[in-house]
Amino acid sequence: MVARHDQTTDPQLLEGLLQARRGTAFFARKLNELSDADLDGDSLLPGWTRRHVTAHIGYNARAIARLIEWAATGVETPMYASTSVRDQEINFGATLPPIALRHLFDHSAVHLNVEWRDLPAEAWHHKVKTAQGRIVPAEETVWMRTREVWVHAVDLGNGATFNDIPAPVLARLLADITAAWHTRGTDTGLLIRVTDQPDGMVFGDTDAETPTVVYGPLAAITQWATGRGTHGVTATSTAATTTTATGATAADAAPPASDADLPEVPAAPKWI
Repeated sequence: MVARHDQTTDPQLLEGLLQARRGTAFFARKLNELSDADLDGDSLLPGWTRRHVTAHIGYNARAIARLIEWAATGVETPMYASTSVRDQEINFGATLPPIALRHLFDHSAVHLNVEWRDLPAEAWHHKVKTAQGRIVPAEETVWMRTREVWVHAVDLGNGATFNDIPAPVLARLLADITAAWHTRGTDTGLLIRVTDQPDGMVFGDTDAETPTVVYGPLAAITQWATGRGTHGVTATSTAATTTTATGATAADAAPPASDADLPEVPAAPKWI
């Protein structure tokens, strides 16, 4: 008998699987730091307790595992029968006894990991349908799970922050969010500049003449973009796109040196 390993040899996919598994381990650590009584407390998501967050993560693993089964067998197995069924499932899971809720998370995570591990290399390219109706290759499920476990570990509200999330995860999440804004046209007049990355990450309405520019480090900007607060983020609309003698524009400019007279940071557009 020998140990079983991922069947894929794609280095990018293997790196993605590693990030998803690390995120699952991080969520597990934050969950295990909570007492059973703590589970009844509010999460950082309005209307959800920590029970709801944990149930969601557990049932999400089961739903993604169904997509992997679809990719492996060719038999269509949707993530959820409907949005209402998904919501009912989460609300039911939130009523489970603490030990059952913890087992839901543990067992569903193991199940998904096994489905990923045993999926033949060629099946990762088979198409499946997300809960939002997008047709994607099965490899997209790795990213779907990655962002769920990392972000919702923060939502448990017991000490995790966006600074704990790996930079590659933050960067991809921010790119996804801003792309969704652009597709919907909700980023008009809004320019986002990440201040702590050497490649000068800029998103949003780069054609606006006088945009509101939102500045901040990657973790803070991504937290803001997901609708989870403005801590560490600054906004300005002063001389927004004035071109300097060196050809620099607002996208290149340094953040304002003073908070005086700065506009209030706007709420981020919805992305999901």
